[in-house]
Amino acid sequence: MEHPIPSGLPDPVKPGDLLALEVTALTPQGDGIAHTVGLGQGRVVFVSQAVPGDQVVAQITEIKRNYLVGRIRSLISPSPQRVRPACIVADKCGGCQWQHVSYAQQLATKQQILRDALERIGGLTLPQPVPILGSQQPLRYRNKVTYPMAKPEGQPLRMGYYQRGSHRLVNLNQCPVQDERLDVFLREIKRDLQETGWSVYDESRHQGHLRHLGLRIGRRTREVLLTLVSCSRRLPHLESWAERWMQRYPDLVGVCLNLNSARTNAIFGPETEVIAGRGALREEFAGFSLWIDSTSFFQVNTEQAEAFFTWIADQLNLR
Repeated sequence: MEHPIPSGLPDPVKPGDLLALEVTALTPQGDGIAHTVGLGQGRVVFVSQAVPGDQVVAQITEIKRNYLVGRIRSLISPSPQRVRPACIVADKCGGCQWQHVSYAQQLATKQQILRDALERIGGLTLPQPVPILGSQQPLRYRNKVTYPMAKPEGQPLRMGYYQRGSHRLVNLNQCPVQDERLDVFLREIKRDLQETGWSVYDESRHQGHLRHLGLRIGRRTREVLLTLVSCSRRLPHLESWAERWMQRYPDLVGVCLNLNSARTNAIFGPETEVIAGRGALREEFAGFSLWIDSTSFFQVNTEQAEAFFTWIADQLNLR
């Protein structure tokens, strides 16, 4: 049986060591923060998938000059703020970092991150407490998704998100964070792209064509815009497939092709072509009617963006 080193013992600590730690906070990236000696002292340890209040046995994986990195080997005592993730691959997928943390704790952490940024970096004096506007719908809110693709030799097409800190793709058929009306597109368009026989981009060899599937939805209008990102336009019968999708999905208002041939991690290239329908969806936002195209910036949480916009307008007492 392996026995963890009590966190109060002095260094040296080496990779592979097991430490008994109490997690006290979260980083903006979602890692737990612990210390090798008591609260606020000793060396900082960043522990992935940890929650404030967890008591864990952590295995040290990296030793940096000013901090340690570890992963949970076992939970001694789970935090009251630890919850079951809504997604079955939350521990693998890099799309989310905080699904195992209660929403109340997420809000408290974000509140502290904002306060630290404004007070310690900005030098401002803030009221107590800093107001925070929590969402009425912490899941199923995303109005935009862009899924990278991969096609391993002899295997079906994969589409999803990368594992955190890697380019290993986690295949998805649904996502509890995106608008639920987009799940059907993820499943069925992936199946269709497999059927087309179009090549999929291999970043290691800089070969192939299809790179990403982009989806946007108007939360108020239900309009959906579908965008394929490809290295080239050499996609046989693309127009026929686009028309088929337009007929199959009543809410689909446009199919676009974005061209990105650069050897880059940027998703979109500089040129977008409308293949069928129109190149932008319409959305209603805070009394405005907006047109949003494939590459436009727009907040992914429509309701929270509108709440924030309305709050700012009220604070300014605009006339």
